[in-house]
Amino acid sequence: MKKGYIQVYTGNGKGKTTAALGLAMRAAGAGLKVCFVQFLKGRKNSEHISLKKFKNQIIIRQYGSKSFLTGKPTSVDVEKAKKGLLDARKAVCNMRYDLIVLDEVFFAINLKLIKLDDVVMLLKTKPCSVEIVLTGRNCPSKIIKIADLATEMKEIKHYYKSGVKGRLGIEF
Repeated sequence: MKKGYIQVYTGNGKGKTTAALGLAMRAAGAGLKVCFVQFLKGRKNSEHISLKKFKNQIIIRQYGSKSFLTGKPTSVDVEKAKKGLLDARKAVCNMRYDLIVLDEVFFAINLKLIKLDDVVMLLKTKPCSVEIVLTGRNCPSKIIKIADLATEMKEIKHYYKSGVKGRLGIEF
């Protein structure tokens, strides 16, 4: 790519990670290389099975425990998130990837597992040709200001509120 942009998928609605996965698959279909970095996620989900078909073009790395973080983060959570940001920085700098996704990065920032300023610096120093997508609820305004595209997923209605649990192949 000649020019890579910064995209943000945020909001309280469902679909942020799903949108990023769709973009990753579209990029792979066009022959681009993708690095998908998942913060606070350590459990293999259905997307990992699908992405195995693109193993030469999409790598997915997880920096979290087996269950999604609820409650107060531990020192292990902090170390995993910091490692995720370090590996993301390496992926951006080595220019082996055309698209880099930082999934749930805003949650990691808001929990103070990683510093907002470190993510901002990563974005400001990215090579011109690298596209970066950031996902998660409550995107900091500082990141919205430097993003080229920002989409808010707004929940209007969700079946979770009527007791529906996450379903294999749909939510995980």
